[in-house]
Amino acid sequence: MPTSETSTTVDFWFDPLCPWAWITSRWMHEVTGVRPVTPRWRVMSLAVLNEGRENLSADYREFLRGAWAPVRVCVAAARAKGDEVLGPLYTAIGNRVHVQREPATEETLRAALADAGLDPDLATAGESTDFDEELRASHAKAMELVGTDVGTPVVGIDGVAFFGPVVTPIPRGEAAGRLFDAVRLLVDVDGFYELKRSRDRKPQVA
Repeated sequence: MPTSETSTTVDFWFDPLCPWAWITSRWMHEVTGVRPVTPRWRVMSLAVLNEGRENLSADYREFLRGAWAPVRVCVAAARAKGDEVLGPLYTAIGNRVHVQREPATEETLRAALADAGLDPDLATAGESTDFDEELRASHAKAMELVGTDVGTPVVGIDGVAFFGPVVTPIPRGEAAGRLFDAVRLLVDVDGFYELKRSRDRKPQVA
């Protein structure tokens, strides 16, 4: 990673099951190789975000029911070992769920925890509400910065945050750095809210 007297801390809120957030997270890893950037991984929840929304398809409702366990496991791991485990655990879950296409079952979460050097028994947190207060507090921090008409990921720099960037395929090397430079510039534009076009391709997760 390039060295510099100053490093930019980027707060990155993710839901482990979102493929678009996964792509953006891999972009962020690329950025750390070409810019003095330190990600600070945080959890948010699509299940929490969509609570009370009526106009959801049956398939998406089913997806949201399965979305509780991975993010609860992330919160449980952070409580047990500190927030610094969130990055490696997210990578481990994402490699299994998004890249290897494993279902987000307790068995998969146990394997991901082991991959990240953590206790596989933390996977039992997926079926517990004991971690929901911390989950909701982390999620609420992201929503405080960007509002509720967004999704995951949320990327924050210097107290300013945006939903996204939403991109595919994963920008690599200096292309990743240039995209970060653009995001960094937008953070400094007071009153900037949105750039968007309709997506015309599926997420390419690797």
